[in-house]
Amino acid sequence: MSVSGSKILAFGHYQPSRVVTNDDLAQMVDTNDEWIQSRVGIKERRIADTETVADMAGFAAEKALAASGLTAADIDLVIVATCSSIDRSPNVACRVADKLGVAGAAAFDLNTACSGFSYALANADHAIRAGAARHALVIGAEKLSQITDWSDRSTCVIFADGAGAAVVSATAEGEEPGIGPVVWGSEPSDAIAIEGWQPYIVQEGQKVFRWATGTAPQVALAACEKAGVAPGDLGGFVPHQANLRIIEPLARKIGVDPAVLSRDIVESGNTSAASIPLALSKMIERGEVKSGSPVLLVGFGGGLTYAGQVVRCP
Repeated sequence: MSVSGSKILAFGHYQPSRVVTNDDLAQMVDTNDEWIQSRVGIKERRIADTETVADMAGFAAEKALAASGLTAADIDLVIVATCSSIDRSPNVACRVADKLGVAGAAAFDLNTACSGFSYALANADHAIRAGAARHALVIGAEKLSQITDWSDRSTCVIFADGAGAAVVSATAEGEEPGIGPVVWGSEPSDAIAIEGWQPYIVQEGQKVFRWATGTAPQVALAACEKAGVAPGDLGGFVPHQANLRIIEPLARKIGVDPAVLSRDIVESGNTSAASIPLALSKMIERGEVKSGSPVLLVGFGGGLTYAGQVVRCP
């Protein structure tokens, strides 16, 4: 039986304890703090040592589940967005379900790289609307450090590790949906690639910058229009934390108050599919967005894929 929509009950996040500063990287490659901040806006990032993608996904999911008021027995769908898991089977979603004691749930991984969480959220929303699930765990988790060439200063200064998770549930009868229609698509390109059996991330920075600044504003405005929310009325704007020099102009282009813009990249780096739920979870934890306020999520990057939707803050 189909339902009218879904909503997010809670968020959770996890970051490794190891902090790597720009000065630390300057000891490894020809770079410095000023060079990194002027080009990508990052001051520091978190790097995992022993934690796997599944470990970080599980920690974030556990936190979100505890905040949701539900138990593992309530969850009937687990989706993990990741492009960096080395283990292919069992997939990360099954590993998370096992860690949390979720039994009998549908569980699958999804890879659209940096837009992954928005894609996963849309899939959970669609499954709930269709009656195929009622309570879902939606997770973005990445360990990009294990596929980063630490001798390449153009990429090693950007990428990092972490996870963010959301618990998504069906709305009650007569309740307004808390997840707006998704706007998604792709423009196939190898401008950002992770290819081969033991790969490193490679990207064409200028090509990605031009594509993101041209495409992401259109996706953002279309998502707002579909949700019936004006950009100026948003309580928060959480774009993929790709580059501060991308997300700040993006906010200006679509008319978002800079006060509501997430700039988590400064302290967390680019964590691909984890960046949106990680950033929003931290904003909620700090009280920067009010419960019930509309928040615009826009993922874009590897593939090149993009997806965005407006959600109501839990």
